[in-house]
Amino acid sequence: MSSSTSSNSDSSASQSKSYKSAFILMSSLFFMWGAIVSLNDILIPHLKSLFHMNYAQTMLIQFSYFLAYFTMAIPASMVIGRIGYKNGIVLGLAIVGVGCLMFLPASYFISYGLFLLGLFIMATGNVILQVVANPYVLVLGPSETASSRLNLAQGINSLATTIAPLIGAYFILGKFSNNAEHAASVQGVYIGLAVFALLIAGIFAMIKLPTIKGNSHKRAEGNVFKYRQLRLGVIALTLYVGAEVSIGSFIVSYLGQPYVKGLPMQAAAKYIPLYWGGLMIGRFVGSAILQKLSAEKVLVWSSVAAFVFIAVTILTFGAVSMWAMLLVGLFNSIMWSNIFALAIDGLGDLTIKASGVLLMAPIGGALLPLLQGVLADSPLTLKYSYILPLISYLFIFYYGYRGHKPVSEKI
Repeated sequence: MSSSTSSNSDSSASQSKSYKSAFILMSSLFFMWGAIVSLNDILIPHLKSLFHMNYAQTMLIQFSYFLAYFTMAIPASMVIGRIGYKNGIVLGLAIVGVGCLMFLPASYFISYGLFLLGLFIMATGNVILQVVANPYVLVLGPSETASSRLNLAQGINSLATTIAPLIGAYFILGKFSNNAEHAASVQGVYIGLAVFALLIAGIFAMIKLPTIKGNSHKRAEGNVFKYRQLRLGVIALTLYVGAEVSIGSFIVSYLGQPYVKGLPMQAAAKYIPLYWGGLMIGRFVGSAILQKLSAEKVLVWSSVAAFVFIAVTILTFGAVSMWAMLLVGLFNSIMWSNIFALAIDGLGDLTIKASGVLLMAPIGGALLPLLQGVLADSPLTLKYSYILPLISYLFIFYYGYRGHKPVSEKI
């Protein structure tokens, strides 16, 4: 009996160690796609000035990137189902590397279309990685702390989003003597990302990941869209991503407005890490808070705070307006992981399929910035275009308060 107990204990300890190692490796994926998406906030003012575009035209950068999430999420989940988690990670990283290298011909020919194609390819690789990583992290341990683990991984993602804009602003933004020099400034950063992606792909190709089988005690059957928490979760996640991306996308332009701070591009870009840094701090703190409080309660209060700060951004000017907008990042921090966890709760063997559906939600990152760009170009102006994120946080509040509950559950 004691021998059996000891054997079980050793097996449990070995499994726990294996899960920790897998979590560390998965964290590198969160770090990489965080760096890529935050660099878009540097590309936006850089390419806007290179190609002399208005706000709506410039937001095609985010549209091209996040369009991949909508068009490729379900195909990615089907591919993962066929080739498995590990091969899926290697494939996703290789595609990211190819997308980064597309910036070489794009900058050489000074072609906006090639830049957009490179972003779409990068995002396609990231979609494959996220179809694997989000649900995989959730099951690397007890279900009670699943949301906490995903918040921690998202915190590592936010570390990248804090560091990458500083590096991008230093190497990419500046004053240039001609268009060729202006376009070529992106090369070093994106070659570096390509090397990093391909190096990590090689490591994943050589290591062994723990096998995860059906972990949920709640078995789900049939079409995932019959589950209310998933249907409304897709809407909530779409609006969250749209709001988060819109705010980050317009930081440089907004801080350059005379009624805010009137900063030049390179100076304004230094404030981007404060926004994304808020997400990083909030995710690490949120990981601890979620050990004590439920995901839905934290989501409700975070959405209320984000709504208030965006309202202050719209209604005030100068430093108050600037800091209110930047502080939204702190309360955005836990929204992705909490909405994601609530949306797949109880779906059992349909979790991977549901994950693919949810990863179509970042289409919000394509649509909302573009719509906000149209509003910013209109008489409504950039300042009042922030009404779109405001409405988004209102729906997220509803989802956290009661929208995440299955219809069969008493409200």
